[in-house]
Amino acid sequence: MLRNYRLQNYNIKLVLNVLVLATLGIIFIHSANPSFVMKQGLGLILCFAVMAVVSLIDYQTWLRSSNLLYIINLLLLIGVKLFGKDVNGAKRWFSLGPLGTLQPSELSKIVMIIVIADFVVRHEDDLNEPKVLGKLALLCAPPLYLILKQPNLSTTLDIVFIILAIVFVGGLSSKLILRVLIIGIPLFAVFIWYVQTPGQILLESHQVARIMSFLNPAAYADSTALQTANSVMAIGSGGLFGKGFGSNTISDVSASDVNLVSERQTDFIFSVVGEEFGFLGCLVVIGLLVLLVAQCLNVARKADNGAAKMVAVGVSAYMGFQSFINIGVATGTLPNTGLPLPFISYGLSSLLSASIAIGLMLNIYLQRKKY
Repeated sequence: MLRNYRLQNYNIKLVLNVLVLATLGIIFIHSANPSFVMKQGLGLILCFAVMAVVSLIDYQTWLRSSNLLYIINLLLLIGVKLFGKDVNGAKRWFSLGPLGTLQPSELSKIVMIIVIADFVVRHEDDLNEPKVLGKLALLCAPPLYLILKQPNLSTTLDIVFIILAIVFVGGLSSKLILRVLIIGIPLFAVFIWYVQTPGQILLESHQVARIMSFLNPAAYADSTALQTANSVMAIGSGGLFGKGFGSNTISDVSASDVNLVSERQTDFIFSVVGEEFGFLGCLVVIGLLVLLVAQCLNVARKADNGAAKMVAVGVSAYMGFQSFINIGVATGTLPNTGLPLPFISYGLSSLLSASIAIGLMLNIYLQRKKY
């Protein structure tokens, strides 16, 4: 068994890709807000240590513990709702004192990947039965509801996309998908109409404002659409080669008194990339993220059993969807919502979650000849 853990059996290309992304993240965070660099650097050391430990734990151990992980996840989500740190009306974080904060919803992504992968494998022969799909919905509902009520719509949708990707690859019927689309598209149109009506109860007011500012940016140019517009301006101002390291005069809030792009070290880190390193810098970052997703999919392709494949697909979806949403928001192609860019944005919780995910990928790659 120990031979599986020799260094030459590791997926070195995946490790190097993550290291390059994390190093670029430090550079971009330094430009966005130098005061966060030290915490991010220390967080990287801690999270990479966690990644190494997870890579040495047989992924089957996590799958066998899926019920326990699910319960712990629910307790953390309930706990943060009751005792979490309140920031602008949202309770998403536990305060860790000088260490910063911990966001349980980030860890929920990993837990739900493991739980749903285990569920899909156990029901691979009857996944399309209405009773089984009902059980799946009941399994997903509690954590998704608790995250939504924090409120945290963006992470809720992110986890939903991850779950759908696992279930789709796990054997969801194409006929069922077509029926859902036929019903779902008109319902989505009705949903967009309903959330604009006075007294709607489905979304928070700030969530409605973000949707409306995306659909009609001109009407919200001085309010909710301002940050996205300035992010696009910052990216565009970089041109082909960028202004150079440390020259983010548009995306840097401290360079102006009009708060051009806030949260630039997290949700809008891509505006710093575009302004300082230009179109070519953006291509490099996007290329590395695409390569990361491709490497995770390659692990899924080489997996020797369904459980490993489903976990790898879940991690691939996690990295892919979150990167797409973050960059889409920063470039104005998606409504403004808060999701970090994997290994690049500042934040201990997102970094820890992504590191655990890659640790799982490394272990699946190591164990591909064992099962």
